[in-house]
Order: sequence, then structure tokens, then C-alpha cells
Amino acid sequence: MPNEIYDVIVVGSGFAGLSAAIEARNAGCSVLVIEKMRVPGGNSAICGGLIAVVDSPLQAVEKKSDSPQILVNDMLNAGKGLNHLALTQTVADQSLDAFLWLRDYLGVSFKDDLIHGGGHSVPRLYITENYSGVSVVQALLVKCRELGIPVQLKCAMKNLITDDSGRVIGLNSISGFVFPQQNSGKEKKIMAKKAVILATGGFCQDIKFRMIQNPKLNDSFKTTNHSGATAESLVSALKVGATPVQLSWFQFGPWTSRDENGWGTSSMFTLLIGFPHGIMIDANTGKRFVNELTDRLSRSNEMTISGRDPMIIVGEEAALNYPKLQLCIKRNAVKRYESLEALVLDQSINIATLTTTINEYNKYADTGIDLEFNKPFNQNKRYQIKAPYYLVRLAPKLHYCNGGIQINSQAQVLDISTHKPIPGFYAAGEMTGGVHGASRLGGMSFCECIVFGRIAGINASNESDC
Repeated sequence: MPNEIYDVIVVGSGFAGLSAAIEARNAGCSVLVIEKMRVPGGNSAICGGLIAVVDSPLQAVEKKSDSPQILVNDMLNAGKGLNHLALTQTVADQSLDAFLWLRDYLGVSFKDDLIHGGGHSVPRLYITENYSGVSVVQALLVKCRELGIPVQLKCAMKNLITDDSGRVIGLNSISGFVFPQQNSGKEKKIMAKKAVILATGGFCQDIKFRMIQNPKLNDSFKTTNHSGATAESLVSALKVGATPVQLSWFQFGPWTSRDENGWGTSSMFTLLIGFPHGIMIDANTGKRFVNELTDRLSRSNEMTISGRDPMIIVGEEAALNYPKLQLCIKRNAVKRYESLEALVLDQSINIATLTTTINEYNKYADTGIDLEFNKPFNQNKRYQIKAPYYLVRLAPKLHYCNGGIQINSQAQVLDISTHKPIPGFYAAGEMTGGVHGASRLGGMSFCECIVFGRIAGINASNESDC
């Protein structure tokens, strides 16, 4: 006998899961959200709060020409053509609706700055007021509370339950689960009259599982992810016939610091200030080696070439635009130097070569044309690199699973044998694969989670009762 029965069960309390829950509830369904960790939000709560938006209000103000097709082309270029086009197109087409839903329905505040992210051909990124996803998770949770959606923390999914026809009809869970203690808590059965939606994120923290996909990714590789980013929900989906897609494709974050653990304080400084307005050099040569605003895969590959020592350097005029700069300095993740002599002495860089590199870059900033790597400049905000200098010692960390389980554009999970939707089974967010191909652009995970989370919730509510 089941312990609880709902129309829709959502597993995971990040952007995708909570968006799905809200849409299903607004469609008249009873909804339960379960989350295995003791706090909600997962990676969504610790992300940088960047979202890509096509034909946005800020683009209109700044007269930036954009379209869903331009975004699709950018995603295909970054993804090396491995993207599942219908999914990529869905995200691009609905990015503006997702943003307006966040802003107008949930009341999420965004800064009035249009950001040009790496790999994007035009500026199209918004960022939350606090430079974090935590405010978005809070807004989603507030709406869940208003709508009467229970969110059960420390409740882990053990396995999915199917009927004789293969339809997903519920799940076995562990209530009172204390991650990562596998023997903690008590089992309970929860049934879904309409559907189960998986939105549990990726598995960058699951060393054994990620090494099955890529044996090189052992415990020497650090990650930006929260500790609960593991693969058990993905395995449960595979056991009921879900199709695996590109599980061996991982993304490294090129903006992470070797001087702090996880996401850290300096990642957003590097992403928002360092890459757009500074130079990335190899400390062994004192020279630039890549377009600082190319896609993440290209940057990470260049940064991890044997013998290369990547660092970002930016001048104070640009650096002072980052509101959390002093926190970064306090934690020694961003280092400040009054002079170039002090910088090169501390970091063992050849001063003559670095001087030449900076002088050449400053000429490019003056003209707005990078003759060496064709880095796109913000023509309204071009900064020279002048003293005092700010430096971050970089080391790419595992950041995102590009692969996952296969869904269609309706967020239905597809069966590995029939290639048709598994009845009663939906998924959204990093749990799924195919949207991004070989490499994800910045701001696209946030966008994808909201787009497909909402689609999953709406379509799950339309399932007939089992």
C-alpha cells in the first residue's frame, strides 16, 4: 500500500524541478517535491545567476539584433554539432518567455546590464541582482508555499515504480535520509496518478560513475558542484528504459580558481570582469593564448595543455565594477598588485614579455578590435589594463554534465527500445542530455531548466490518471 498519493511527483528542488512543480500545481494537480539533501536548490542555488535571453528588453534598449536562430547557431557552434536540434530550438524559442515568467510572475530581480558571454555572438545575458541563483530558488520556494506545494527535504528517491505496461506510476523513497549515509532513513512508497518528473541535476561529484564514462576523470579533478550531485537518479531512470545520451561529455568551468575549493568567490569575478575586460596569459610565457570569450570547451582545452599556467589579469578601472571584489581579495582568490613589478615578482612572470602583451591588448581596447584573437569588445565599456592590477590563478574544474537521459521537446523521457515516450515519465534540466552537445554556453543551463521545467509540469498535468 502506498504511503502517499499525488497527481505529480517532482524529484529535485532546483530551477527545473520547482518550475515544473509550480506549473503542474497551477494546472490543478496535487504536487509533491522531494529533495534528498537537507537544504533545497542543489547546483541552482550556488550558480552565478546568469540567464541567456533572446530579443530581451535590454537588447531592445541597446539596439542589439538577436533572434532564436542566432542563439541556436551559437549553441550548435559551441556544441560541435552534437546538439539534438529540436531541444536546442525549444530552449532558444522560449528563452524570453522563461525570463518574463521569472521577472513578472515570480518577482526575480535582474540587473540592468547586458552581458556578452563567452561563445555568444551578441550580448544576451542577464544576471540576478545578487550574482547568484539563490534568490531564484527562494522565489520559486515562496511560490510553492503560496500554492500549497509540499517540499520534503531529506527524502531520497530509491527507485521508480512501473506497472505491467511500463508506465511510471510512482517511486520508492527514503524519508529522513542523511546524505551520504546510505543506510539512513525509512522507506516509503509514493504513488503518482499522472506522472513523475526527474529534475535531479548532473553527477560531477560521482567519481565512480563519471570514471565509467571517462576513465581519466578520477578524484584528482575538482568540481564546482554541490556534494549531492551524484548519479543514482540517472541510474534509476536507465533501469526503467530511459535512453542515455552523451554521458561521457562533461564541461569544465574555465573561470575557476586553483586557490579556492568548489565554485568559490572568484568565479564570477573572472567570468564577468576578467574574461571580458582582461587578458588570460600563460604565466610561463607572459603571452595570451586564446580568445578570452570563446566557448568554454575551447578555453578549457587551451588552458589544460601540458605545461601551461593560466592566469587572468585585469586593471582596476574594470575590477572595481565587481561588487564582491573585496571579499575575493580577503579570501586571496583575487590578488591585488600596486605595480606590474610586484605582480611579476610574486608570480614569476617575465616582465618584458608581459609588458608587451599588456601594451598590445591596450591598443586593441582603444580601437575595439582584437587583431590577435578576435575577442569581441563591448563597444560601450572598453577598459585598458593599468595599475593597480588584479590577478586570478586559474584551474578549470568539472562543472556540468552535457549528457543525461533523452527527452523530446515535450520533456517526455524516451524509451531505449521503442524510442517513444515512456508513459508517466518526464525530465528536465541537467538530468537530460542533447540540448548542448559537446559544450554548453554560459547562461543556457538556467534558461534550459526554466523552459523544460515548465514544459514538463504543464504536460505532466495533462496525463490521464493511471
